[in-house]
Amino acid sequence: MSNLEALLLGVVQGLTEFLPISSSGHLIIVPWLQDYTFLQDNETFNKTFDVALHAGTLIAAIAYFRVEVVVLIRGFVEAARQRAIRTQEQRLAVAIAIGTVPAVIAGGLGSSFIDEHLGEPWMIAIQLIFFGFLLGYADRMPERRNLGDAKLRDGWIVGLAQVLALAPGTSRSGITITAARWLGLDRDAAARFSFLLLIPAVAGATAYKALEAAKEGLPPGVGEPMVVGTIAAAVSGYLAISFLLRLVRTTSYRPFVFYRYFAGAAILLIIATGLRPATF
Repeated sequence: MSNLEALLLGVVQGLTEFLPISSSGHLIIVPWLQDYTFLQDNETFNKTFDVALHAGTLIAAIAYFRVEVVVLIRGFVEAARQRAIRTQEQRLAVAIAIGTVPAVIAGGLGSSFIDEHLGEPWMIAIQLIFFGFLLGYADRMPERRNLGDAKLRDGWIVGLAQVLALAPGTSRSGITITAARWLGLDRDAAARFSFLLLIPAVAGATAYKALEAAKEGLPPGVGEPMVVGTIAAAVSGYLAISFLLRLVRTTSYRPFVFYRYFAGAAILLIIATGLRPATF
């Protein structure tokens, strides 16, 4: 892998992890369009590089929400110690903890199935379009509540929705924002809840995958591309968070819905014309 390819994939990961357009889908589609098969042919490194990119987006989320992270950790510890929820911060912290559980269980139990049966280009195209439609529909719901009004039930429902994002093309941020908007959270609150929910989920997945990668080892000469990819994902991810939160204060999620329609239709057109195969 060249540093330029690592830079490209790092930027793609950082932007698409937080924008509701599917990072896993884009990390499959971009090499597919290029007919770039290094990651596909080197499965061990592919897993390790995926860990590095997710570590970059995790750094971006923690850096941007560093104040909220400290408050929520303190709130969760206090709620656990008191065995009671007494403040908004404690309720939000527990809601995020609850929301993390479904994806952790589903990801652990279904990882082999996901790797073997999901993520084909034609599947990603359909999911981009379908879940884009759901995002657009949910975003027309009234904005009734802010982040301070989040309930434990919200964490459970958004967490269940997050399970769907294990399939490339759905978008973790997209489906969690969709669920949060459907529950009546305003656009800013939906995005913040989604990004805060990302932190424990990605931290756990990254740690687990890192342990697996450490056991399998690294091929020679990949250290520099991994560093480049991680930094690119962190910087572009931080910028993506800032951009999205500014955007939704003044407009809707409609631009991302249109992008998903366009990207999904373009992939299907490329397949239909025979320029690229529908599967790997």
